[in-house]
Amino acid sequence: MQDISAYISQNKDRFLNELIELLKIPSISADKAYAKDVIKTAAVVKKSLADAGCDTVEICETAGYPIVYGEKLIDPNLPTILVYGHYDVQPPDPIELWDSPPFDPVIKKTQLHPEGAIFARGSCDDKGQMYMHVKAFEYMIQANQLPCNVKFMIEGEEEVGSDNLGLFVAANREKLANDIILISDTSMISNDVPSISTGLRGLSYVEVEVTGPNKDLHSGVYGGAVANPINILSKMIASLQDDQNRITIPGFYDKVENLSKAERAKMAEAPFSLEAYKKDLGIDAVYGEEGYTTNERNSIRPTLDVNGIWGGYIGEGAKTVLPSKAFAKISMRLVPNQDWNEITDLFTKHFLSLAPKGVKVKVTPHHGGQGYVTPIDSLGYAAAEKAYEKTFGKKPLPQRGGGSIPIVALFEEELKSKTILMGFGLDSDVIHSPNEHFGVWNYLKGIETIPYFYKYYTEMSKG
Repeated sequence: MQDISAYISQNKDRFLNELIELLKIPSISADKAYAKDVIKTAAVVKKSLADAGCDTVEICETAGYPIVYGEKLIDPNLPTILVYGHYDVQPPDPIELWDSPPFDPVIKKTQLHPEGAIFARGSCDDKGQMYMHVKAFEYMIQANQLPCNVKFMIEGEEEVGSDNLGLFVAANREKLANDIILISDTSMISNDVPSISTGLRGLSYVEVEVTGPNKDLHSGVYGGAVANPINILSKMIASLQDDQNRITIPGFYDKVENLSKAERAKMAEAPFSLEAYKKDLGIDAVYGEEGYTTNERNSIRPTLDVNGIWGGYIGEGAKTVLPSKAFAKISMRLVPNQDWNEITDLFTKHFLSLAPKGVKVKVTPHHGGQGYVTPIDSLGYAAAEKAYEKTFGKKPLPQRGGGSIPIVALFEEELKSKTILMGFGLDSDVIHSPNEHFGVWNYLKGIETIPYFYKYYTEMSKG
């Protein structure tokens, strides 16, 4: 597009500074202590959309955190693109593992990001990738090159399950009506090998509680005579996977999609170095379900992982206590056709059945969502492919992703729209972990590429 590279070059410092200011706000939706910061971030996003050129921008209240909606409608006869993103972020814990404060962004050069990367919580997931769309839109307005209508829906609860977004979408189908949905909340293979995510895993997230005696007990007086909830919980969790690392919940695999040999061979064409993968993670071996490669395990196969476990005494020094309670948080990543509500029920029934006498077990579902596969024979995919080819100089590879964006399946159900996942992050950007970062090159490349999607999608829609 005319002068887009020049526009980015002229405004690079401003684009970076605006994102840095956004990243300074600790919009942690999971922690009510940061409620004011989440609300403040919504206001900043609203102003950014207005400054970029939206004719209408509003903060839409929900039962939880607000949704920021903006639009620029230029012609009802032209296609409408709905851009979705989120302004909330994951908690930064453990703080002590960050090399720099999580909400004091710094730009540092790395081996994969020689031009520098922005280190901050939310830099890649999803403030940085969401803000690419705001700046790409700004360019199209300033250059008078917006080829179609655009709507923005930026929410503040994605990291806690988007519980209120579904209600908002169902109540605002006409407001949100669109021809295609565009999201940047995924990654690509590498800066040299662009890719488009064509699938997402679903999610079921639960918390479990095991209760034994009615109070903490002396482990010498009662140890060996009373069930220890931590011991029991550990055994119950261990039994959830067998020696081949397959999940033992009855019915868990009944609806799992099994890809053909041809599809798996196509996936294997993506460049991948197992040795580099292990080196990057500081491990000497990979681990997972037998019969599948590493890239298959983290994308097309379901999982069960303990995300946190606690109970008893964890302070400094020793305290010989037999705890009254033990807890764990468990997530299951699901593949297409696995319904998250059904899996949650299967987990709950099975986990309760594992409890021995002497303890009580409680399972509390938190949130979840369905998996999603986007077709590669659609106008949207073709437009995205052409946009990447224009700015990267090569065709992107289609790639299944291992993460979850639960709202995508709901969008299709409620709005009857397909979603295109144009991610510009890298798996090595360690989202959800200490030292999350987003490459400066990737941020600017996203701003450069997105307008071409608008251009090509509009042209293809006319044809």
